[in-house]
Amino acid sequence: MSTLSTHVLDLVSGRPAAGMAISLWMGQDCLFRGVTNADGRCPELSQHMGEMQAGAYRLDFAVADYFRTRDVALSDPPFLDVVPIAFGVARPGPDGKGGHYHVPLLVSPYGFSTYRGS
Repeated sequence: MSTLSTHVLDLVSGRPAAGMAISLWMGQDCLFRGVTNADGRCPELSQHMGEMQAGAYRLDFAVADYFRTRDVALSDPPFLDVVPIAFGVARPGPDGKGGHYHVPLLVSPYGFSTYRGS
C-alpha cells in the first residue's frame, strides 16, 4: 500500500500557501476535502486516506480563491482557477511494500510546477 501527502508554496509571497482548499478525487468520487495549514501542508489528507490503493487519482487546488483572499490582482476570469494534478499510484513492488507519494505544488497566479517529492 502507499501513502499520500502534499505541500503548497506560494511563489508570490515566497511562503507556504496557508488556507488553500484542496480535494482528492478518484474518477468521479471525491475522497477528501481539506485546507492547507500554516505550513502549506494538509496532514488530514494522510490521516484520512491512510494506505491508498493502486490507481489513478487527481488533486485539485483552489488557486484563484486562495490568491483572492490574499488580495493578489487576478485577471477576469483568472488564468489559473483550479489546478488539477492527475497522478498514478502504482501497485506495491514484489516485497509487498508501497511507496510514499508526496505531491508538492509551487504556484503563482500565472504558473505552477509539481514533481514527485519525497
